[in-house]
Amino acid sequence: MKKVLILGAGMVVKPIVTYLLEKDYLVTVASRTKSKADIIIGDHPNGTSLEWTVDDEATLERLVEEHDLTVSLLPYAYHVMVAKLCIRHKKNMVTTSYVLPKMQALDAEAKAAGIIILNELGLDPGIDHMSAMRIIDHVHEKGGKIEEFYSFCGALVAPEVEKNPFNYKFTWAPKGVVMASNNDGKYLRRGVEKYIPTEDLFKDPIKVDVDTVGPLEVYPNRDSLPYVELYGIPETTTMFRGTFRYDKWCEVLDGMKALNLLSNDKINMEGMTYAELLARAAGLPGIDNLKNAVAEKLGGDESGYVREALEWLGFFGDDAVDRGEDTPFEVTSDVMISKMMIGEDERDMVVLQHTFVAAYGDKKEVIRSTMVDYGTQQTDTSIARTVALPAACGVDMILQGQISATGVYIPVIPEIYNPILDQLETMNIKMVEDYGLPMSDNIK
Repeated sequence: MKKVLILGAGMVVKPIVTYLLEKDYLVTVASRTKSKADIIIGDHPNGTSLEWTVDDEATLERLVEEHDLTVSLLPYAYHVMVAKLCIRHKKNMVTTSYVLPKMQALDAEAKAAGIIILNELGLDPGIDHMSAMRIIDHVHEKGGKIEEFYSFCGALVAPEVEKNPFNYKFTWAPKGVVMASNNDGKYLRRGVEKYIPTEDLFKDPIKVDVDTVGPLEVYPNRDSLPYVELYGIPETTTMFRGTFRYDKWCEVLDGMKALNLLSNDKINMEGMTYAELLARAAGLPGIDNLKNAVAEKLGGDESGYVREALEWLGFFGDDAVDRGEDTPFEVTSDVMISKMMIGEDERDMVVLQHTFVAAYGDKKEVIRSTMVDYGTQQTDTSIARTVALPAACGVDMILQGQISATGVYIPVIPEIYNPILDQLETMNIKMVEDYGLPMSDNIK
């Protein structure tokens, strides 16, 4: 029996372990917290758990050597360490993380070792790549060109879930969600490159109405420009990757950034209340008439969304922050996490949508590809399923000898994306593709 090593036991691990155990692989889950791995494996005879930490490289090397394939679901900073061991012992590897330059630099060594290091095999990145490439290749095969491409994805709560002043609840990796709000953005739209500095990230979101979900907003997702080359569409005049949110989120986060509540500058917070921290971070003279001062700093806050959210978080109150030297980001994100996690009886939802303008000579069409997927906290969340199961399918294909490519890859070639998308459809993870839409259906 083939043996798979899974590194990590976080929120997205259970579906991949379940899938591989059901395929009769021997699965070892190595995690800092063995009890989490034990719960994931249950009493399955083919599952093994192991307490392991990333500083124990000797044990990691032994585990890599003993297994046929390693799946790293660790924080991205550790993937290169794992990859080098996989190359040394000629073992294949899968991750769901973005390929960073240090990983890409291992391409020649991976080829020489005869292995594949398959990355970005989750949801976003992952399903987004594969479903986009299926349509791009289809258009090119028909002799068409991609003139515009938009790809929007978001991990949200289902529409029926009771919201808060942010219109958002965390469904996974909450610290990372807040941290991403400090990114900048870059994209190409109708022939013009746009750079969006972090302070403007949430200004002017695109409005999109998604069938069965309703109106959503979109803000830029990091740097979209490399995907022109990665997706093989040099002819496109638009490459825009964005993140879905319900309304209010962009306006509230924009206000919080303007108040420096997401700043990573250190402040001595000893003896401070939350109101005093807000005033200090925002550069306001004091806590007298703080709500009015905040509104003035924000240029009015006419909707009142920002002040409502800050009050709900407790930033106008006199509770002690109870910290020494720390950053506003850490305090703000910790308070948000304490109040904004999805409930055990609430459904999460993943929405992924691509919009293309395809041209065939003088004729043009809009193509739309949409996935709306729901989970439950009682079984697997949607975000866990849609991140873990593409990786699980990739592991199975590699171990069955169905992928011949070697080197550092992402899933943008038909050999990889077609069978994985087909297998995901059997698990009800499916993109619904609509061709021949009028130009009026393009993103406004």
